[in-house]
Amino acid sequence: MEGDIASMGQFIGAGIAGLGAGIAALGVGNVAANFLSGALRNPSAAAGQTATLFIGIAFAEALGIFSFLIALLLMFAA
Repeated sequence: MEGDIASMGQFIGAGIAGLGAGIAALGVGNVAANFLSGALRNPSAAAGQTATLFIGIAFAEALGIFSFLIALLLMFAA
């Protein structure tokens, strides 16, 4: 019985950590939407903000990758 509760806790924790991937997708969409909003308002400054766009997307995706890593660790290592 004790092992069943522990494995259930591992899978629940992994599922909660897996939500980070969906939240990271929302973050990437938010970054891209704000970039497009600013680029449409001021097209001449859009070229200078492209690097900032990619940095923001990279940070948002890194959070999703970290949450995926935590989910895998919870499922298989703990």
